[in-house]
Amino acid sequence: MEPTSPQQPANRRPQRHNRRSSRPFNAGSRPPRPRTDRPQPGAAPQGERPRHPQAKRPHGRPEAGGQPRNRKNNRNNQRRRPDKAPALTHRLNVSDQKTPVIPEILDEDTVRIITVSGCEEIGRNMNIVETKDDIIVIDAGFAFVSEETGTPGVDYILPNTQYLEERKDKIRAMVVTHGHLDHIGGIPYVMERIGNPPIYTQYLTSLMILKRQEEFPQMEPIDMKVIKEGESFTVGKTRIKTFRVTHSIPDAMGVCVETKHGDVVITGDIKLVHEDGKVVVAERQSWEKVGENKNLALLCDSTNSDRAGFSTSEAKVYETLENIIKTVSGRLVIGTFASQFDRLISVIETCEAVGKKVVMEGRSIKTNIEIAIQAKMLEVKPDTFIQPGDIDKYPADRVVILSTGAQGEEFAALMRMATDKHKNITLNERDTIVLSSSVIPGNEIAVQKLKDNIYRKNVKVINYQGSHVHSSGHGNAGELVWVHQTVKPTFLIPVHGHHYHLKSHMFAAIENGFPRDHVVVPDNGSIIDIKNGTEIIKHTVKAPNELMLVDGFTVGNKQEVVLRDRLSLASDGMFVIIATVNSKTGKLRKSPDIISRGFIYLRENQQLLSEARILIKRTVEKQTERMNPIDLDQVKDEVTNVVTQFLMQRTQKNPMVIPVLIGI
Repeated sequence: MEPTSPQQPANRRPQRHNRRSSRPFNAGSRPPRPRTDRPQPGAAPQGERPRHPQAKRPHGRPEAGGQPRNRKNNRNNQRRRPDKAPALTHRLNVSDQKTPVIPEILDEDTVRIITVSGCEEIGRNMNIVETKDDIIVIDAGFAFVSEETGTPGVDYILPNTQYLEERKDKIRAMVVTHGHLDHIGGIPYVMERIGNPPIYTQYLTSLMILKRQEEFPQMEPIDMKVIKEGESFTVGKTRIKTFRVTHSIPDAMGVCVETKHGDVVITGDIKLVHEDGKVVVAERQSWEKVGENKNLALLCDSTNSDRAGFSTSEAKVYETLENIIKTVSGRLVIGTFASQFDRLISVIETCEAVGKKVVMEGRSIKTNIEIAIQAKMLEVKPDTFIQPGDIDKYPADRVVILSTGAQGEEFAALMRMATDKHKNITLNERDTIVLSSSVIPGNEIAVQKLKDNIYRKNVKVINYQGSHVHSSGHGNAGELVWVHQTVKPTFLIPVHGHHYHLKSHMFAAIENGFPRDHVVVPDNGSIIDIKNGTEIIKHTVKAPNELMLVDGFTVGNKQEVVLRDRLSLASDGMFVIIATVNSKTGKLRKSPDIISRGFIYLRENQQLLSEARILIKRTVEKQTERMNPIDLDQVKDEVTNVVTQFLMQRTQKNPMVIPVLIGI
């Protein structure tokens, strides 16, 4: 991503824009072609007057008969960026001070675990298990942006794969635990960067990954290896075992990576099937089989670790929704996650049983129902689904609408219904809305806005706080402790959650007998080495963990200039100066034009504008008075400095000042 403005305010001068290249550089595309019209050293650029003979002299020393060079101009030239944009990621040398040196694994008695991302946050899950010879990557999700990330205008946030890119010759496989976007969303963006390793996952997850790949036809085909839960396979010198887990999506699995001193167990996202806190036989047997192995470390889901006891059973949710579908008197709208396959299937089957028609609203719901039908998870009659435009052809109490948008997304179907922006559906007081989802951390404000808009329609609302219409796919603290005690790992590494989730997980484990010195709470990028199966070390050095962003067609690391400019424009606005300068005399040909957006209302600040114009004219003509040839770039810098200080003194605001000087 390149900066969006041609000039920075004074306090941002070290981050000047590259004026010769306004197009963002994409690591997935060809590098910029070298310019063929660039002059040779010492030659004047085509169409320009020859520069002063001292221009190339170092340290401001003139040639014979010349004048001393302007030292300020020399400093400004040194600040300018190179013509070519750097690669988004690169292999760093030992001397590179931006990234600390990470020691390599040199013996077979060391197992390295890296929590690339998914700690300190909900989303973009990726973990690494590394031995002397092999690297196994677990999941590659993305996260949606929020105000807290400080990334305005960005589409998604990806795991930072620089560590993997520098060691792609060791990567043997990527294992994907299940099909939620926070575990598969980053795959299209990172696979080519890490060498396109084979992907091992179950059938439904493979269909979801391949469906997303259709949106990226330019990429190389994925080497997809479909496996079944409970199967084992070997990549490189490493044997990997899988086991069934329960989550809010089918085909979820856990992973055991065998090492010399025991297995590294990665649960993925989990909950337990139980009846009033007693784990059912099939679920218990699956985990007990994992516990029969020598388990070195457990990387365990922490999302609901701050909630005591056991979570609500999904069977209660099915029972509650079935009762609502059968008894509701008017039109029914069910807002839920599109990835809740089992819940969607249960609703559709119940509707068929009672003779109701189903309307699918939202692209992701339609896509996932198609995948469920393709995977033979669902069989429906041809007339079960109807189009939104045909709703009025049926009695209101015979229509059920499955909708996305329960998290308050602005353009999702449910919000459009609530704000009267939906083309075919207008809510009324005879409707019933079921919010069959909990609030994802960070979405509280958006969900509250959705609720307010819905309640303005006087519809009846049923949510998880007053009825069993939703059950989380993540286990509470009681379930996690049960997993620890059944798997019996030597070391525990809580993952998947904000830091308070991870710490809550740690405290729950310690309170139930897990040794404190055998629990390591990681951050994003934490490097954890286990030596000889007995010693665990959390290194102070971290793997590169700078945010990797998807911004339109550009994928790259967080360039502070661009994002800071967006935040500055949002908070303080912009002040654009357009002036025409006589290239020979350096005088302004007319009074400068001024454009203000998001800063001040021009009609009410004529005195300020008059003073600014006088100041701009004086600054330009003073700078060009003894300049030969005239360097408009240097003049722009000075105008930016002077006007920024002036506006701060007069308004106590710091808008982005953008001078546009045109030489004629």
